[in-house]
Amino acid sequence: MTQKATMWGVRTATLLMAGVLAAGCSAPGGGESTWTAQPDASASPGASTGTTAGATASPDPSATAGASGSASPSAAATAAAWKTFTDPAKTVSFDLPEEWIAQSVTPEDGTLPRALKIEVKKQDGTVVAALRTGLPPSSSECPETARKPYVVISSVPVELPGLTGEGTIAPHVVFRVIQGYRYFGSYGITNIVGGADGQACELRNVVRGPAGKGDYSFGDLGVLRAFAPDEKVAPAKAFDTLGQAAKYVDESSEFANVQRMLMSLEIKN
Repeated sequence: MTQKATMWGVRTATLLMAGVLAAGCSAPGGGESTWTAQPDASASPGASTGTTAGATASPDPSATAGASGSASPSAAATAAAWKTFTDPAKTVSFDLPEEWIAQSVTPEDGTLPRALKIEVKKQDGTVVAALRTGLPPSSSECPETARKPYVVISSVPVELPGLTGEGTIAPHVVFRVIQGYRYFGSYGITNIVGGADGQACELRNVVRGPAGKGDYSFGDLGVLRAFAPDEKVAPAKAFDTLGQAAKYVDESSEFANVQRMLMSLEIKN
């Protein structure tokens, strides 16, 4: 199976927060196929590990200043059998585990003509991710008093079309965590810079698409933010510590499957 992204680095994420060391580790499952990162001498400058959320760091390719991450795919076990979904017009395609279901549904109001919305579900009906195309551009204000610390747990470059310019980077598949009353995490594809100095009001899992094509997203949430205690968190993840978030990325087969699926996306028109 072809993996389009450049994969490099050693899969070790070290995260520091409030003086507590939270280190992730890899634990491939026995007897299952694994997806192993390949070292590459051309590792991107600034993709550092070990920084504290909220600290200032060199700009890195995960669209986050002051946030740490990994520049390689998860080493956890992935599904043994995979299949490819392609929409009827053959404009998009991606791979997914054999037992998962990809289903086209009606796009939200306000999307561009010929927009798509494709939900990916586990066999029990749980929605894992949604691919949306033809999204209109959007933005929001972010007052300094409303900003929250965030950390990039995982960030891997992927070859996808998108706009370039101020406020954008090359597209990356990311897992990011923003701090509220708990640590809220979300995975997706983005080419939008997260926020200055490791602080943001929200993190967008959105790619600014080529001119005239609209934006697109592929992930569990289009926008991640710090939820209030009385709000529904799912499909975002909630963790008590950054160590738990790192463990989910490093050891969870669910995340390994999702990451592999997101990285297989092809936008054909």
